[in-house]
Amino acid sequence: MPDPISWSLALPYFLYAIAFGYVIGSVPFGLIFTRMAGLGDIRKIGSGNIGATNVLRTGNIPVALATVVADILKGTFAYMIVENYYGIDMALMAGLGAFLGHCFSIWLKFKGGKAVATYVGILLPISIKVALIFAMLWITVAALTRHSSMASLIAAMVTPPSLYILGYPQAGELFVLLTIIVVIKHRGNIKRLLNGTEDKIGSS
Repeated sequence: MPDPISWSLALPYFLYAIAFGYVIGSVPFGLIFTRMAGLGDIRKIGSGNIGATNVLRTGNIPVALATVVADILKGTFAYMIVENYYGIDMALMAGLGAFLGHCFSIWLKFKGGKAVATYVGILLPISIKVALIFAMLWITVAALTRHSSMASLIAAMVTPPSLYILGYPQAGELFVLLTIIVVIKHRGNIKRLLNGTEDKIGSS
């Protein structure tokens, strides 16, 4: 059983790591890029989400690509910077912070995106293999159904067991939590998938 004294000493550092990641993750790149491109407020377009799928509904593919890359790098940078100085445990907390920052951005009154790209960004420096499993599943399901939400949900639900099987139990525990949040953030999409009204990729 972990020493409670050790945990109490480590807790402030875990909170610092989460706060560091949160600051990085909270930057709403989808909103910034669409405004810079003269496309207006992405929150008033399509689903109102700030993520790349909704940015794609503007018809501007380069801006959508820039958004997905920037949102991925949120998780990757937060994780890698902290891991370089403080190790894996702290890096996982920074990744959690980046994820929460995207979902509940202080700049958007604690609203935000669904953080699937940031989820992948945290996953990349942990295991390229699991990131590839996620990507292959996402592409396959998206190609078959043209539903980004379904692809994201299925790929995310496969990620925690994949991490456990391939020898990343600590990361697997974190990604159980992240996957639960992803599912909760997609609850509206799930309802629309069930009643057949969910938008498809490329729809305006």
